[in-house]
This record gives sequence, structure tokens and C-alpha cells, in this order.
Amino acid sequence: MTNRNKHILLVEDDQTLSRLISDQLEALGYNVTPAFSWEQAKEALNRQDPSLILLDIRLPDADGLECLPKLSAQCPVIVLTAFGSIKHAVTAMRSGAAEYLVKPVNPAELELAITRALMADSLRRKYEYCNNQLTGRVARNMIGSSDAFKKLEKLIELVAPSDATVLICGESGVGKELVAQSIHQLSARSKNTFVPVDCCTLQENLFESELFGHEKGAFTGADKRKQGLIEVAEGGTVFLDEIGELPPTLQAKLLRVLETGEFRRLGGTQNLTSDSRFLAATNRDLKAFSEDGGFRRDLYYRLAAVVIHVPPLRERSEDIPVLAEHFLNSRTFQRGMTKKLSESAREALCEYGWPGNVRELRNVIERAILVSGDRPIIELLDLALPSHNKTTTGQVTAQNGCELCFDHEPTLDEIKQIYLSRLLGKHRGHRGRIASILGVSERNTYRLIKRFGLEEKAHSK
Repeated sequence: MTNRNKHILLVEDDQTLSRLISDQLEALGYNVTPAFSWEQAKEALNRQDPSLILLDIRLPDADGLECLPKLSAQCPVIVLTAFGSIKHAVTAMRSGAAEYLVKPVNPAELELAITRALMADSLRRKYEYCNNQLTGRVARNMIGSSDAFKKLEKLIELVAPSDATVLICGESGVGKELVAQSIHQLSARSKNTFVPVDCCTLQENLFESELFGHEKGAFTGADKRKQGLIEVAEGGTVFLDEIGELPPTLQAKLLRVLETGEFRRLGGTQNLTSDSRFLAATNRDLKAFSEDGGFRRDLYYRLAAVVIHVPPLRERSEDIPVLAEHFLNSRTFQRGMTKKLSESAREALCEYGWPGNVRELRNVIERAILVSGDRPIIELLDLALPSHNKTTTGQVTAQNGCELCFDHEPTLDEIKQIYLSRLLGKHRGHRGRIASILGVSERNTYRLIKRFGLEEKAHSK
């Protein structure tokens, strides 16, 4: 544990002793603020957020033991007293003191007590976070053997040892969080906390409180100070999932953290320092999104110091059987049964396009295990893959009656362009109506139209 950025509030009315202790702690790398009374201590607490408090029991304007419960709720408190007694010691520990030392304090004993208290507080905060976040899921290593997967592995191994910010790009379900976890596990920060943050699940004010923390009274219901996830991840890694959904006001605050390492809790006035590495992920074309004004361009370039593109499952089809067997074995083991895929089921898995990527494959296997019941072999019908009919000329006929005909095997972009062109013709270029059909925003629809050069067919209403 490093002493850098560790701030100690020393509440001691003996100015000579206060100076001696301050000099000792500053020589060890701590930042020390002296206070010679309870009033001065309260003023210091209004300005600063100490990592630890050294508290004299007998102050000129207060009884330290009476102040202790309030202080220990904020940070570790080590009690100092020249009038040691078993009764006082018991009272102090029951009131929340981390240590109880009798003056004159041995320098080595004080250093050890501070180190122990800070370490215990760090472990407590990490335990509370992990306990709150526990979902019962078992972490899985990344699995694959294709060339695309091997290239991804090598890139992860290259960037992991550095502290560079990494932007992980890829479609939904490809395993972007697993990539982030792998980077963390291969870095020097692996012994500290990995904190995933979903940028699209919370309202803006709640998200700011979760990420940066808040002060007591910052908003209705904020009855006590709360540390944010950035503080919980001290020395570890913060993973910002779906960073493209981050509200504009929070984009500015995040940029400040990335550039200066400083942030403020919601409702706070004090600058706090972060020693966390930041990884981010998105399923958007974040560069294009920033050029269209939907995302801060300066934040994009700050996030994109290193960019990792995670290939979709259809581009590493060799990995499909390996992944399927992994999901099959892990789920059947948990249910105390043994199952295998039939040859037709295995072939169907490899031929399917997997728009939902690895997440969809996992869900299909889990459903097939349940549907197959007591049968040891999972058949093609158990997979319940979306059905379609293929003609010999490559025509694909969907159940809704829309037909797209090709004299070759089309790329995904070709299919998108032709389908979008048909929608523009059918709905007379109405972008709002087309966006509703596609299930995306009108802004995203416009980007597709522009990308495929179909502006002349489009208009907005």
C-alpha cells in the first residue's frame, strides 16, 4: 500500500507533540493537517476528506470519546491519550476506534498502527462492494482457438501491463467485459478490485452518485456520505460498459478524471484523487457518433488511446463448437447430467449467423439442455434456431413476406443497404417511421442513410 494521496487529520492540542508527529508522518509520505481543538477539526473536515484521523481524547473544547462515533463512521480513527486506562480503551474500541495508543507514542508503533488501520479499511470497503455486487455467476475465461481469437489474445497481452486507457469495441454479446476482465487480470492491478459500471441502466443523477459518490445532504435521501465506484476501485480497474450511453454532463466530468486524476463527490467541494485504470466498451461506432455530436470528441480521443475490436462470432466460426461444448459441459455438470450435441445440431450451430454472438449461443445451449429433458443427445430441433428457407439461387424468404434476392453470397453491408433502400422507397423517405421499424434512433437511421449514400431518398418529418 502506498502512502501517496493518503491524508491524515491530526487532532492534538499539544502543539509541540503535534509538530513531532506531523514531521514523522510527512517523512513517511502522508499528507497531514493539524488541528489543535475540536472546532478546528470540524473546520478541517468540512474542507477535506481524510483517510485517517489521529484523535487526542482530551481536547480543550470537547471530549474525544464523545466525538469518536461520528468520526469513525467516516474513516478509521486512532485514539491517542496520555491517560491510558482499560476502561477508556474499552470505551474507545466500542465507539469505533481502530487503535488505542498511549502517549508518548513510539514512532514505529504509530507507523504500524496507521498502516494496519488503512489496510483494514481498504479491505472492508472492497469486501462490502464485492458482497453487494455478488450475483452467483462463476467467472469464465475467454475460450477460442481461431486465428481471430488468437490475435485478440495477443493484443490483450500487449496492452494489459500498461496503465493506458483502452476502448473495447464490438457488437452486443461478443464478450467485451471478458476482454476487460482479462486485461485487469494480466495487469499489475490484478490484486485490487475490478469494478464494472453499466452506463445505460441508471438515471443521470443516480449514475453520478454511483460513479463519483455523494456527500451527506447532496440530494433527498442522501443521509450520509457515500464513496463512489471510482474510490472503491482505488488501485484497481474501472470498466465503463456501453460508454456511448453516458449523458453529456457526465462525459465532461469523466474527461476531467481521465486527464487529471481528480474528481468531486456529488454535492462536494473537495477534489479527490483517483489511482484507478479506466477501460471502456461500446457497441457503437463511437468515432462516427462523436463526429455527429452525440459524444464528446475530446473524450473519445482520450478513451481511444488503445482500441481493441472484438470480432463477432460469425467471423470466428471455428470457435463455435468449442464454446458450445464449454457451455454444454458447465451447465450439465451443474445439473448432474451428461449431454452431447448430435452431428446435425453441431452443424446447425456452425452454419447459423449468431446476430446475438456468444451471449446468444450460451442462451441457445442452456435452453436446449432444458428442452431435451432426460435425453442424452441434444438434437437440431432442441436448439430452436430461427428458421428460414434458402432457395438454390441464394434467395432468402422471411416469414413476413419480404424477399431479398442475390446472385451471390452477399455481405452484411449489402443486405443492410438494399433493405434500407426498400424501406425508404416504401415509406417515401420518412426517417422517423423507418427508425421505428428498425428499432433504432432517428440519428442512427440518418447515419446509416448517409453511410450508404441514400440521402436523396430520405427526409424527416
